[in-house]
Amino acid sequence: MNKPYQKFTFKNGLRLVTVPMRNTQAVTVLVLVGTGSKYETKGINGISHFLEHMFLKGTKKRPNTLKLMEPLDKIGGEYNAFTGQEYTGYWAKVDSKHIDLALDWVSDIFINSKLDSSKIEREKGVITEEINMYLDTPMRYIMDLWDELLFGNQPAGWLISGTKESISKLRRRHFIDYFKNHYSSYNTIIAIAGNIEKIKNLKTKIKNYFKNINIKKPRAREKVIQNQIKPGILVHYKKTDQTHLCFGVRGYNLFHRDRYILDILNAILGGGLTSRMWTELRGKHGLVYYLFVINHNDLDVGFLLTHVGVNNERIEKTISIILNQYKLIRDKKINSEELRKAKDLIKGRTILSLEESNEQASFYAFQELLENRILTLEQIFAKIEAVTAEDIQRVAKDIFRPEKLNLALIGPFKDKRKFEKLLKI
Repeated sequence: MNKPYQKFTFKNGLRLVTVPMRNTQAVTVLVLVGTGSKYETKGINGISHFLEHMFLKGTKKRPNTLKLMEPLDKIGGEYNAFTGQEYTGYWAKVDSKHIDLALDWVSDIFINSKLDSSKIEREKGVITEEINMYLDTPMRYIMDLWDELLFGNQPAGWLISGTKESISKLRRRHFIDYFKNHYSSYNTIIAIAGNIEKIKNLKTKIKNYFKNINIKKPRAREKVIQNQIKPGILVHYKKTDQTHLCFGVRGYNLFHRDRYILDILNAILGGGLTSRMWTELRGKHGLVYYLFVINHNDLDVGFLLTHVGVNNERIEKTISIILNQYKLIRDKKINSEELRKAKDLIKGRTILSLEESNEQASFYAFQELLENRILTLEQIFAKIEAVTAEDIQRVAKDIFRPEKLNLALIGPFKDKRKFEKLLKI
């Protein structure tokens, strides 16, 4: 069977993944580089995200934001950038007849950004307000506190945005050094997805547009350290009408043999309005409005958590219900009907998510960057289908243990002892 994508590696290590899509007129160009906040040191915490901002402030060819953005705005293109702990990405989505503009634009910001000192100083105000926004948004900030609880004072536990103090100390030389040491042909993936079948000489185009990419081998990151031996609790005091919490366990990394089993367990707990957590917390007890059950996998680590906002007076009841759902899936084997439902939910949502060219580009690029391999949908679905009810219970018994439990919350509480007594599983 023909693969739905093609991969090519240039002599300098730069990788190209192309994904033809027949039922669209759009094309997405995504440049994904293997660096993020986990590659930082304490003194430059936040520079990965800050550099992403600076890439959109002007190049030698397009010296300011107006000249940089206007060409894509004129054709109705979409564009943006993003930063995570292990990656940073830049993308443009256009009508396929404008593929050359998209390639020129993305390669230009990626290679030729000016990084003016004056614009760096000005952007510090923007970054500071972004940090303030996160701090003032408990529903968002609780996820940062979750990372701090799990990983502490190491890159995995720091804010992707950095702190106001670390941002204020950054200078142009820091950006230049970071760019030279972490942006390289060897850790960069270019993914092009969409209406590309009639585009000629695509490899040659990529070679020409990215001919000046840095070819220095990138620096490695620190491995994440985990040494939890008992339930962990972080209570952040804030006068709020609603307590926001993340309650869950350490899970598996991207390369763990049971990661797909954990995906299905996650779907059973929180995949849709008829899942176990939704039925209990919102349907039966009316405790929450928003609810997320998240299974997250990184290169070194992973976690599964339940994220909710709840009335301050009902926080203990909510924690008890979440914990009871963890116990139930650990202690009682699921039936075949619930297993089938979870598998079909994952497959259906995955298929729907890949309707757009930008999602197709991300699907293949992230696999290639983080795992150094690409699985097709059929291969992934085969792994999903192979999971049994016994697998689910085995994994649940492995992760739902006292020494893996963690609770982070934001609310009008100063004493964490009232919560410690609840964390018994």
